[in-house]
Amino acid sequence: MKRTLLATCAVLALATAPALAQQKTVKIGFISTFSGPVAAIGNDMRNSFELALDHHGRKLGGLPVEVIYEDDQVKPEVGVQKVQKLIESDKVDFIVGIIWSNVLLASLKPIIDSKTFTIITNAGASQLAGEMCSPYVFSTSWNNDQTPQAIGLYMNQKGVKSAFLIGPNYAAGKDMLEGVEATFKGKIVGRELTTWPTQVDFQAELSKARNAKPDAIFAFYPGGPGIQFITQYSQSGLKGQIPLYTAFTIDSLSLPRLKDQALGIPGAQQWVRDLPNEANKKYVADFRAKHKTDPSFYGSQTYDAVPLLDSVVTAVKGDLTNKNGMRDAARKADFKSVRGSFKFGPNHIPIQNFYLQEAVNEGGEFRMKTVATIVENDQDKHVQKCKMPN
Repeated sequence: MKRTLLATCAVLALATAPALAQQKTVKIGFISTFSGPVAAIGNDMRNSFELALDHHGRKLGGLPVEVIYEDDQVKPEVGVQKVQKLIESDKVDFIVGIIWSNVLLASLKPIIDSKTFTIITNAGASQLAGEMCSPYVFSTSWNNDQTPQAIGLYMNQKGVKSAFLIGPNYAAGKDMLEGVEATFKGKIVGRELTTWPTQVDFQAELSKARNAKPDAIFAFYPGGPGIQFITQYSQSGLKGQIPLYTAFTIDSLSLPRLKDQALGIPGAQQWVRDLPNEANKKYVADFRAKHKTDPSFYGSQTYDAVPLLDSVVTAVKGDLTNKNGMRDAARKADFKSVRGSFKFGPNHIPIQNFYLQEAVNEGGEFRMKTVATIVENDQDKHVQKCKMPN
């Protein structure tokens, strides 16, 4: 009788094992900024992430998803505390997000040391592409200097002979200005770094730019500070005197406030809302239906994290302890990206096109439009510094 009971229990255990495995929840820690003057960026990322989860039935690889959202407050010390909480207390399977390069750099060590599989959906610190690359960290965005390098190339095409560069004094700001300098063939007649993220008065910098008499000004200011910069540039009269070229400053988040002030100011981006692939058309249409506005490039990069993770969880059949299997699956980039063709370089940074974009007024609504392709299949210049361990 005892043997029969034991055998019956064993059979029941085997029968219920797959069902128990299917009850596992994929736990994701999402780090972004949800407060202060740049909260619009974090909210756009969260909205796009939620939409992508809806498109996947709120499951990854067939498993239900739990997301824990954390606010880094644009502070590296807060960001790393939130990352440690997610890893040590919440025991998340994945970390997704991170806007700011300084927050990323502060958080990389606990992420790498714990081998927590991570998808960075914005921050493009050059160290991540180079000496701090990790087998378990991937980016669905870019390296910081790639977009301004594209702008530098475009400025050359426009015959710009001299430029004045302005940006915020933190990791990404420095990378942006260096990116322009890497490809721009003209003379840099001035270079100003401002206090980030608190400075919103740029009259002194604009006055210096005016006095330097360059052919053009380049500026990098994401979020609320970018709105202030463009407004002051326009109000100062410089818009009619010295052309402005930007990166990450004019987007679908700032356009409703900038309106006409944004017209005629070119920028570069790896994604624009009108890219003609089916995944992008569905993303933009459904986002507009739900939120009554276009998503931003921040959102597009974050949306892509979901099908990427779905491919990873599917490949390892839900075994999230199989870190090497997840890494190998992620490297294949076997998913439909909203930017069309998508592949990773050996440092887990995308190899991708960069487009010239401009704001247009379509029947009273201001939207971003693709104008031309500046560079195709661009790979970041830091890849040679990445000694990726297997």
